[in-house]
Amino acid sequence: MLEQTEAVQRMQDYILAHLGDTISPADLARVSHYSPWHACRLFAALTGLTPADYIRKLRLSKSALWLRNAPGQVAKVAFALGFQSVDGYQRAFFREFGRNPGQYARDPVPLYLFTPYGVQFRQPKRRIPMEEPKPVFIQRLDKPARRVLLKRGVAAADYFAYCEEVGCDVWGLLQSIESISGEPVCLWLPPAYRKPNTSEYVQGVELPPDYDGIVPEGFELLDLPAAPYLMFQGEPFAEEDFAQAIEELRAAIAKYDPAVIGFALDDQNPRIQLEPIGKRGYIELLPIKLAAT
Repeated sequence: MLEQTEAVQRMQDYILAHLGDTISPADLARVSHYSPWHACRLFAALTGLTPADYIRKLRLSKSALWLRNAPGQVAKVAFALGFQSVDGYQRAFFREFGRNPGQYARDPVPLYLFTPYGVQFRQPKRRIPMEEPKPVFIQRLDKPARRVLLKRGVAAADYFAYCEEVGCDVWGLLQSIESISGEPVCLWLPPAYRKPNTSEYVQGVELPPDYDGIVPEGFELLDLPAAPYLMFQGEPFAEEDFAQAIEELRAAIAKYDPAVIGFALDDQNPRIQLEPIGKRGYIELLPIKLAAT
């Protein structure tokens, strides 16, 4: 099974690297080391989509982000992402999102974007002990007053439980919304911000404090005050080692005493997790307050 998972992951990596090119069954067969028929069958079994559907969804979602940030470039976006005609692109965009790309570019409402989860990252790998501790970068930063558009789970305390409760497509919708922090966030909510029978762990996107835009069904807005944070950032890691990177950073956090800089941990504000991205290292943000004197 490991060999098959790695074959599909190679196909996913190839698609992402050549999204604007013509991608043929022969190309995917070559990188998978299987026949075209078997490569397609294997890809569909592990991702739930045929290669053609996977490529289409990924291209359309990438195009939506492009249009959100650079409106008025429908034709440029269509051809840059491998669509053969503007009309074909517009029809595909409408079928996927229920609006045409020009309309979306003028009014970029939240969309459920396709998130291409790598098949080899769906389950955390067993942690392999490291011989030497890795350095951790620590920086103080100040979060402004903001609104968070979020979706609550039921009892989740981590990412995997949250996905089981609400589905993994929440992240795709959050990525479609322009955030004041540049990306969606995961939050561990303190008791004051939780509702009965809802989860501690949620996913959301940070917005201006006066945001009054669309709130998708099942989501809500939560007002958070300005607060100081400590950002803990680990070293870059291989993508498949994300679970180990998380464990190592949390071990370093557990050993750090903010009193050395005159602060204490603040249990009245949410702890924040950013998406684990190998090239930048794993990041968590812990709320702090001035230590009692």
